[in-house]
Amino acid sequence: MTYCVGIRLNAGLVFLSDSRTNAGLDAISTFRKMIVYEKPGDRFMVLLSAGNLSISQSVREILQVEQVPQGEGEPLTIWNAKSMFDATRVLGSAVRRVHEHDAAALHSAGVDFNANMIFGGQIRGEAMRLFHVYSAGNFIEATRETCFFQIGESKYGKPILDRVLTPTTPLEEAAKCALVSMDSTLKSNLSVGLPLDLLVYEEGKLQSNNIAVIDDQNPYFRMIRDTWGQRLREVFEAIDDPHWDGSDTAHPLLAPSGRFEPMKKIGHPRDRVI
Repeated sequence: MTYCVGIRLNAGLVFLSDSRTNAGLDAISTFRKMIVYEKPGDRFMVLLSAGNLSISQSVREILQVEQVPQGEGEPLTIWNAKSMFDATRVLGSAVRRVHEHDAAALHSAGVDFNANMIFGGQIRGEAMRLFHVYSAGNFIEATRETCFFQIGESKYGKPILDRVLTPTTPLEEAAKCALVSMDSTLKSNLSVGLPLDLLVYEEGKLQSNNIAVIDDQNPYFRMIRDTWGQRLREVFEAIDDPHWDGSDTAHPLLAPSGRFEPMKKIGHPRDRVI
């Protein structure tokens, strides 16, 4: 299992991935889930992967040389694609190529063909774009209404992203939000682990050196973990406790419902709930 998140904002892109891979409780390894394809001034693309590690590594290797026929013209690759949509088509083709080669053997061994990827970036002359690519090689694109994608163990880190992120969120704030999202996931799931890879891309730059590797000694991430945990406790403690004695309170728990009756108790064999 893993956890990766990609965010598309007006100001740029944010990518964050963990590095834990496990094949059982005693077979835990570290493999990076992020790879960057960059030709400064021409194109900048980032791939995040989750799922079966052998599939993901094969796709990453093939993607660099994958060619999609274009009639009598030059085959399409990630290096000559004129749009991120076309580059993502190449990625989908690479996924299907691995499926054709390995899916039957994996199935015979009782292993599902499982791969999910986030692919985003910018090609000169086009706006930034972000895609979620599935095991079949098909994909969907992020929109202003849904400006981020998660893959892997996503449920623990989603609430903070839903509450904070909008297309106008500044890059620094989005990076902070992604790290809080990762911290929540690390806290609740042992299949996600350090070190992390964080990348921030500024719109129109067509390259980025804003890349950080984060381990358990990273000062900023340790501050995030300590501060977020402490502030959550402070907010929780500031919320009123429920009152069961009917005493006067601004927020009564035992307020009558206009539609539903209180739950009935069963106290005799002939009693019925309905």
